[in-house]
Amino acid sequence: MKNLNTLRVTILVSALASGTGAWATDGYFPHGYGMKSLGMGGASVAMTDNAFAGANNPATSAYAGNRYEVGVNLFSPKRSATTMGQSGPMDTQSDSNHFLVPEFGYNRNMDAKTSFGVTVYGNGGMNTDYPQPIMGGTGRTGVDLMQLIVAPTVAFKLSDAHAVGISPLLVYQKFKAEGLQAFGLDPNKGSDSSTGVGVRLGYFGKLSDQLSFGASYSPKINMSKFDKYARLFANQGDFDIPANATVGIAVQATPKLKLAMDYQSIKYGEIPAIANSSLNIFQCDNTPTNPYCLGGTNGPGFGWLNVQVVKLGIEWAYSSDMTLRAGFNKSKNPVQASDVTFNILAPAVMTEHYTLGGTHQLTKDSELTWAYMYAPKKSVSGNSLFAAMNMTPGAWQDTVRMSQQSLGIQYGWKF
Repeated sequence: MKNLNTLRVTILVSALASGTGAWATDGYFPHGYGMKSLGMGGASVAMTDNAFAGANNPATSAYAGNRYEVGVNLFSPKRSATTMGQSGPMDTQSDSNHFLVPEFGYNRNMDAKTSFGVTVYGNGGMNTDYPQPIMGGTGRTGVDLMQLIVAPTVAFKLSDAHAVGISPLLVYQKFKAEGLQAFGLDPNKGSDSSTGVGVRLGYFGKLSDQLSFGASYSPKINMSKFDKYARLFANQGDFDIPANATVGIAVQATPKLKLAMDYQSIKYGEIPAIANSSLNIFQCDNTPTNPYCLGGTNGPGFGWLNVQVVKLGIEWAYSSDMTLRAGFNKSKNPVQASDVTFNILAPAVMTEHYTLGGTHQLTKDSELTWAYMYAPKKSVSGNSLFAAMNMTPGAWQDTVRMSQQSLGIQYGWKF
């Protein structure tokens, strides 16, 4: 009963705190879930040493044992843009550069073959907060998107070496925009929220004493609509979560050295609000039934492409009570030059992430894990949408830039 009460309180605290999170690494998904994964470039689907099965691979719950893990990540993205003002090019940098992103995992063996767990995590998000009007509106300009997922998990061992798992995904997302009056959006909309239910499926197999394989898949999650932003997002405020799939291996190269590699595909290009080209606005004639106007079926979006991600990680048992990690995460940039103006609001242009991490064994039943990530500055430039719309005379290019760092810590204990 004590463990159950602790679980309930921790889930509640983590869920409430997750409202402050904002990710934008592999598109708007984070580069990994759980501090051990974050230290290894996000490689995770063939790893079983943590309780984040609901976010990574539900099947690994069968091998994770009885454990809790609670952590927080300080995420620091630096976003800036160059746009054309009345007197020439104008550089501006987004405020709100530090976000605390909590995480929580719980796992328990119910019997020799079945396990149960719960993962609470921020699935992703986008945030910009420019101090001046840069999108043709007035006042501050920016957006704030947050996605929170609670994922109960059940896994079943088919044999000692193979397991399958399933995680229902209970999703809550919140969105706010300001400074978009040029697109006919009321400046006083405030925050809106939507909910949805999805699922993640997983398989894990020990192919040999040295080699493990994992795979997970989550189909598109249909979310309820952002009613307040029905005239912004395509399909009258629809902002679904894209399908995503990951496969990976882990190799025990030596008794002290483990290597891991994941390949992930995220289908941003199948979500109209994210994938529709911003250039669709030129086919809008402002008639109520025109599907190319903002909020229409083919309404302008961010023009994002599907993203493929390679995650490489290495784990070294340095001593009996210290494990060190490093990783590299390489993803495709979803932002196209033709859509750069819209992406001033969501400059998810990162393509490379370098990570370090480690775990210190405090006692036989408790440990402290940390992870650091550095993503060097990337930029995308393209012809300004406003220039093409003749909102201001002349022709010029807009540019968006981003760099990132994060540092997280997690406490874990076994029971």
